[in-house]
Amino acid sequence: MLIGEVAARSGISARMLRHYDRIGLLSPSERTAGGYRDYSDADLRRLFHIENLRSLGLPLADIPAAIADDARAPSDTIERLLHRTRARLAVLTELAERLEQVRSGEPRDWSDALRMVELLRGLEVPDASARQTLALTADADHASTTVLVAALLREDDLNTAGALLWAVARAGDDAVPTLERGLHDAEAARRHRAMRALEKLDTPRARAALGAPIEHPDREIAAAAARARGRDGDTAVIPRLVTDVAAGVDDVAAAEVLERLAEDPAAARTVAEHVQRAADGASVVARRRLAAALAGVRGLSADEALGGFARDEDRGVALTASALLARRT
Repeated sequence: MLIGEVAARSGISARMLRHYDRIGLLSPSERTAGGYRDYSDADLRRLFHIENLRSLGLPLADIPAAIADDARAPSDTIERLLHRTRARLAVLTELAERLEQVRSGEPRDWSDALRMVELLRGLEVPDASARQTLALTADADHASTTVLVAALLREDDLNTAGALLWAVARAGDDAVPTLERGLHDAEAARRHRAMRALEKLDTPRARAALGAPIEHPDREIAAAAARARGRDGDTAVIPRLVTDVAAGVDDVAAAEVLERLAEDPAAARTVAEHVQRAADGASVVARRRLAAALAGVRGLSADEALGGFARDEDRGVALTASALLARRT
């Protein structure tokens, strides 16, 4: 079988077949009278064996030994290939993330793009103090903001995270789209960093982004969404906020939003009603939180709710409610 026919049947180019011959990986069994390579069926089977091993990522230099030691279990070789492949995947994933960040920064030219890459690399160095310094001195333009947000979402060092949060807050609404995407990150820690950054911004656009995932499966994100909507005056989240107070999900922050909403008398009545409902059958700790949440809620309904708590069977709940009622007189 001449080289052209082998190439046609195998899909391996004649050039590659000649290369295999030169390095001794696959030499034809015969030569024609004219000196042309003449491959046998056994040669063809060896060729397919070679290509199968190549498809697993085995380097050409290692293939002869694998073929020669065909009776040996391949587990060790496969394990090495897996390790090598996973390492390459990690590098490629990191590269893809870096390219994605540069693209999302919408660089105007190569100078802009390279400046982003420089900032990216600087925020990846092992020295936390160097990362912190860079975060504090970075430009606050659109391209830099994209990189800073990505760095904030992965930063574990508290001081550096604080510097990055300050830098992101300085960028304002420019940071909102990237932070909004961060709310849906696969890692909870990154989601929560994005959440806290949007709360720190606290602009109408940031609150709108934070308030969108009200049904998020991450309870902390859903609770933050309710608070964001409440800060914008949405009284529909009052039941959710009361539930969060009872459950202890950022209950102090939820109570502050309830107090703000309760500046409206109708909303104050709604808050008191839902607090009373939540208290029915709730644990002692939950009842204490619910009573404390009425501290800044005024009106007859809130007073009546506190009166009920003042008669609670738990002394701590009763004392808390009684003290709050005493301050009103």
